[in-house]
Amino acid sequence: MKALDELTFDNRFARLGDAFSTHVLPEPLDAPRLVVASEAAMALLDLDPAVAETPVFAELFSGHKLWAEAEPRAMVYSGHQFGGYTPQLGDGRGLLLGEVYNEAGEHWDLHLKGAGMTPYSRMGDGRAVLRSSIREFLASEALHALGIPSSRALCVIGSDTPVWREKQERGAMVLRMAHSHIRFGHFEYFYYTKKPEQQALLAEHVLNLHYPECREQPEPYLAMFREIVERNAELIAKWQAYGFCHGVMNTDNMSILGITFDFGPFAFLDDFDAHFICNHSDHEGRYSFSNQVPIGQWNLSALAQALTPFISVDALKEALGLYLPLYQANYLDLMRRRLGLTTAEDDDQQLVERLLKLMQNSGVDYTLFFRRLGDESAALAVARLRDDFVDLAGFDAWAEQYKARVVRDGDYSEEQRRARMHAVNPLYILRNYLAQNAIAAAESGDYSEVRRLHEVLSRPFEEQAGMEQYAQRPPDWGKHLEISCSS
Repeated sequence: MKALDELTFDNRFARLGDAFSTHVLPEPLDAPRLVVASEAAMALLDLDPAVAETPVFAELFSGHKLWAEAEPRAMVYSGHQFGGYTPQLGDGRGLLLGEVYNEAGEHWDLHLKGAGMTPYSRMGDGRAVLRSSIREFLASEALHALGIPSSRALCVIGSDTPVWREKQERGAMVLRMAHSHIRFGHFEYFYYTKKPEQQALLAEHVLNLHYPECREQPEPYLAMFREIVERNAELIAKWQAYGFCHGVMNTDNMSILGITFDFGPFAFLDDFDAHFICNHSDHEGRYSFSNQVPIGQWNLSALAQALTPFISVDALKEALGLYLPLYQANYLDLMRRRLGLTTAEDDDQQLVERLLKLMQNSGVDYTLFFRRLGDESAALAVARLRDDFVDLAGFDAWAEQYKARVVRDGDYSEEQRRARMHAVNPLYILRNYLAQNAIAAAESGDYSEVRRLHEVLSRPFEEQAGMEQYAQRPPDWGKHLEISCSS
């Protein structure tokens, strides 16, 4: 295991030059202190988890100190925000401190969010507050534990620095990690500003570092775009299967690697609602839960437009045509597994759709339904879950169809069924009210609840003794929390 001063930097993105980013030093926070750290994320850098409790750890990730090899840069990009194009965005409150590679040879971006003003801050102060930093930390690590591709979070550092949002809050920084922070919006920026040389350099950078296997194809850029389409189809299938709402699917928030990042007003579904809008600022529901699938395709189309200098329009259209079939195949496979099915039948999609319609009309807790469906035999499980539904006749008809489908699937013992279903159906998810309880305690100086919640969510499929309160349906107030972009 390594100490903090033993990290090895290789700042590949910074070497692209000043057309891609601007050198900026982080603005230090007052009286920095550790709120929470992820041992699993630290292990990706080969760091000894004990270093999180040392003073230098908080100093490094609050802007007070820097490694000599670090080269903090604010990245420039543009993007479509709520459907409208914004010519220049960029890291308005974040800095890419540098790229570190571990003993396995993996490169990880160290990206410090809340590091102060940059040339791309526009009217903002460049700061992040404690609540938003905690939410991003918890979401990053919770999604990873669920098997959903995501950026990672190393730590949250709190402070005494005052920051004004709707009220005065305390500033914080979250250190997030990914193999790259390049977005769709990077390509859009150089396309719309008509900078073909820089756009070609960016494309080569992404191709060589992140999609090297595409070099072996007759058309490497097209092969790379197809891979991006495939990764996003799989990612959004996992969002939909597990009830995750991103909330701000602007093209500048879409990763070129097909991972979840740039967390804002995200939420997991409590009661199933296909039309759920988690972003208080999304007045027209552009980024509602059900809209995430077509918006994923829309965003890929925006990226395709930016890639027209390298790939023919016909080839791009053909690659885009892969998105929906790939999404549907991935989603149905996940939902079969959530229902405990190991084989495929033609009517499985109808089985899933009928269930979701019944859940929609009854306010059924999305996560707990699937978990409880695997607690016992199919017949006993549906009998126990029946009272959660308003349309009893409709549920009874579905239950008969489901039980018959389980019989056709194979002869499995109750123990085998439970183990298989519990391995894919979480008991614990990051509900908004759980995050809010942890945030409220942290804002009063008690970080124990943030740390406990993080520990519970790191093992979402495993029943944990004494943690029953984290697996309960939310109270009524917890279902109606308003989450804005400042969150």
